Amino acid sequence: MVTAVDAADFAKPLSAKRGLWRYILIRLLLIIPTVFILVTVVFILMRVTGDPITAALGGRLAPDELARRIHEAGYDRPIFIQYVDYLGSLLRGDLGTTLTDNRPVTQILLQYGSATLELAFYALIVAFLIGIPFGLIAAYKRERWQDAVLRTGAILAYATPIFFVAILLKLILAVNLGAFPVAGRASTRVELALQSLQNPSGIYLIDAIRLGDPAAVADVLWHAVLPAVALGLLTAGIFLRLVRTNVIGTLGAQYVTSARSRGVGEYRLLTKHAYRPALIPIVTLMGLQIAALLSGAVLTETSFEWKGLGFMLSEYLKARDFVAVQGIVILIAIIVAVANFIVDVIAVMIDPRVRY
Repeated sequence: MVTAVDAADFAKPLSAKRGLWRYILIRLLLIIPTVFILVTVVFILMRVTGDPITAALGGRLAPDELARRIHEAGYDRPIFIQYVDYLGSLLRGDLGTTLTDNRPVTQILLQYGSATLELAFYALIVAFLIGIPFGLIAAYKRERWQDAVLRTGAILAYATPIFFVAILLKLILAVNLGAFPVAGRASTRVELALQSLQNPSGIYLIDAIRLGDPAAVADVLWHAVLPAVALGLLTAGIFLRLVRTNVIGTLGAQYVTSARSRGVGEYRLLTKHAYRPALIPIVTLMGLQIAALLSGAVLTETSFEWKGLGFMLSEYLKARDFVAVQGIVILIAIIVAVANFIVDVIAVMIDPRVRY
């Protein structure tokens, strides 16, 4: 016979599962208004300077030809009509055609987006490898000289401009010591080999593995070291300070004090009891840091001639090709929105209290 207490206990897992799916659904639906607002803001900002054709080609075309191009593109219509048409094009997956080289914007995003995602992935690895272990050391050695050195280093890593770090790394490690390549994603030989693959992914590491050449894999990774370090140090400094603060807070929790009173060593307390709870804010922060990595990729890719979305964005900004700029910025905004959704889901799985 099932009692009322048994029924209540049975209902708890079902209620928790429904709560999880409800939380995920709400977060997923919130992506729509977020992207809509971002698209609207970007569209308005791009139109503040006037129509894109005049901005890009105003000094190179005769007035009659310029007026004809503006009319054909529909930029002489009311701004609201242009906005509605642009939303319709976005829903069809059409981001327009670049003005300077007459290429579909979607083709540019597919061609160069994988390079930026690859660089951001490398930078996150660098941030984790530096930020989390050194954050634990700073917490373990709190209020000692090691803690002071690491905290100072974290502040410098966060405060130093990315382009300045990139220049220093290139000057010291690439130019003076010759230990790393100065620029590019791979050597010419490896790039030609990767381009010969059928249906390349655009992610050089994956394509090099598909090629089955260990030397090509090593070449791709070697070219990625300096750009990844330059971009990853920014996030590593944030991770270090956040891990330190949260681990110190967790070490003062009641359950850790109880474990300490039972004779559990400080190292075990740090690595077993205080480590996982300290990661929850890191996971939550990752969504915001992805936005920082993508924005920092503009400077990093330009410094190392890493031909991704950041590099192309800077090139199209120089050319005042606002159609291309608009498409790239919107894609970055969508990536950030989706990344934040994924991070929210991971955070709620690590700690179910997040959904409340």
